[in-house]
Amino acid sequence: MTGKEEILTALKEVRHPAKGEKSLEELGMLKDIRISEEGVTVTLAFPKRRDPLAEYLSGAVRAAVNRVCPPGTPVSVESVVVDESPARKTTKDLSLDMISGIRHIIGIASGKGGVGKSTVAVNLACALARLGYRVGLADADVYGPSVPVMTGTEGLSPAVGGEEGAEIFYPIEKFGVRWMSIGYFANRGQALIWRGPMACSALKQMILQVDWGELDFLLIDMPPGTGDIHISLVQDIPMEGAVIVTTPQTVALADVEKGVDMFRNKNIDRPIFGLVENMAWFTPEEHPDEKYYIFGKGGGAAMAKELGIELLGQIPLVQGIREGGDSGEPAALGSRPDSTAFVRLAEALAEKLN
Repeated sequence: MTGKEEILTALKEVRHPAKGEKSLEELGMLKDIRISEEGVTVTLAFPKRRDPLAEYLSGAVRAAVNRVCPPGTPVSVESVVVDESPARKTTKDLSLDMISGIRHIIGIASGKGGVGKSTVAVNLACALARLGYRVGLADADVYGPSVPVMTGTEGLSPAVGGEEGAEIFYPIEKFGVRWMSIGYFANRGQALIWRGPMACSALKQMILQVDWGELDFLLIDMPPGTGDIHISLVQDIPMEGAVIVTTPQTVALADVEKGVDMFRNKNIDRPIFGLVENMAWFTPEEHPDEKYYIFGKGGGAAMAKELGIELLGQIPLVQGIREGGDSGEPAALGSRPDSTAFVRLAEALAEKLN
């Protein structure tokens, strides 16, 4: 079994983003570490005032302890209140005040992973900004936040304002878009080991405790699939509707259908604004007029027709999309076929909603 000193050393890497990047030990929040045959239990001490990053810190602690413990060691994180002073009013952290100036909140979803949903979300945001709209994007993919890398904002930290216990986060601005991601609060490569309720709570904070200002569009890059996180987001955030991202293969139809059915469920009942067929064809960058349908032709149109939704756009597979995502320069900022495809997608979505 790992010793307490090793665990203490690992926990020194967990820092509170809103308190000067101080470690939990420096802040007096690390109350107890218990090691037994049943596993490791870490107790964190919080003031009575609500800490907007409580769920994030608990997940970060669990991940840090897991890194130094033998595989399979049960790790739990408990919290206690140490400040019994009267709680301050913290309406901003759970109210809809911060999103009252947003005209359209749109979810970017997919039935499965690997279809380029985040790529579409980031480039759609940049394309809408190119058209002159005020745009923000919330990266709700807590288990694989990719927005910091794709936008070249990795390593940056959002500014924090407001009173202690009722902090407000300010999004990072670049390419004319306001970005917010849980990735800004986690170390590179750090796994966020969260159960569903913790993830749901953290995501709502990443949206509702952010000073977005006046926006025409707020895109929410949702996690792939369907589950508790999706249902919680749609029920607690006034999401106007969704755009579904897929690839052309026939085998993707079942996954798309699940995603569409989720939004059409009577307990959610949100419109699907359209289907985006990503990787619709391959176009060599040096031969922009050539099209090679390596994943099949017409799959997106067939899916859209079968599900009774509009095919909102088709995005070609161009090497520049991957290179742009890796280098932090979204393809939508350029003039290649993929760039113009994202602009056309943005135009189609804006026309549908305005």
